[in-house]
Amino acid sequence: MDPSHSTTAKEELVSVENPKSQNPKLSLQIWRSFEEQYPPGFLKKVIAEIIATYLLVFVTCGSAALSASDEHKVSKLGASVAGGLIVTVMIYAVGHISGAHMNPAVTLAFACVKQFPWKQVPCYAAAQFTGAISAGFTLQVLLKPIKHLGTTAPSGTDIQALIMEIVVTFSMMFVNSSMATDAKAVGELAGIVVGCAVCITSIIAGPISGGSMNPARSIGPALASAYYKGIWVYVVGPVTGTLLGALSYNLIRDANEPLQTTSPGSVSFKIHRRKCHNEHIDDKGSCDLLRNQLVV
Repeated sequence: MDPSHSTTAKEELVSVENPKSQNPKLSLQIWRSFEEQYPPGFLKKVIAEIIATYLLVFVTCGSAALSASDEHKVSKLGASVAGGLIVTVMIYAVGHISGAHMNPAVTLAFACVKQFPWKQVPCYAAAQFTGAISAGFTLQVLLKPIKHLGTTAPSGTDIQALIMEIVVTFSMMFVNSSMATDAKAVGELAGIVVGCAVCITSIIAGPISGGSMNPARSIGPALASAYYKGIWVYVVGPVTGTLLGALSYNLIRDANEPLQTTSPGSVSFKIHRRKCHNEHIDDKGSCDLLRNQLVV
């Protein structure tokens, strides 16, 4: 028998008997392809979005569910304030890593105005929906026997809720765009400003539409609660509102003023570092320390 034919037959036999032997090579190829397509550290940004969106939905939907079941535990105003506060906290926690979008509609809007790479949108959206759905099912375990885990549904007609979602999401995105893309805006206050915008719009929209402003925030608890009334409103409304908000601010901003330079991962809310000026600070050690301090 031909030795080469015998060797080939053995390799084929090994391949058939142990198909998993090729899995590590396939995984390595996929990982290398990922590294070629996306910048270094992109996976960290995706993980940051998962965590930030998880905590956003956990707090907003958890407080809303408790408020709906018993206002003596959490008031409706308290639930709205909690939503604004968690947005503020997450912006300062992961804004410098991923941009703290926490909202696929926001990510899409920034991409449409060329403030975020289109090829990163699917990964960000997948991360945001993963975090939101995980939070929804976590609340399902913790808040039994509450059935509606902070779900959003129109209190009147779907059209009323849709218009409200468009208006409040427009307001939120208009503020986001000013803080994210305009060099004249005070970037260090982004967390407080955007958190206040979310809080105010939630108070207004709550009685009519629930004040979602975020498809992931609505879909996550809807899946966990198996409650889908008017769910399309919370996809169409926020996407339309964010697009209009981003485009509107792009239209009125100073055309002569350059766009605020931020990395793609932190396009939304970049926390600026203190600048060290040699004429004011002579000590090199103090200068290096100051350079590493964050202004928050």
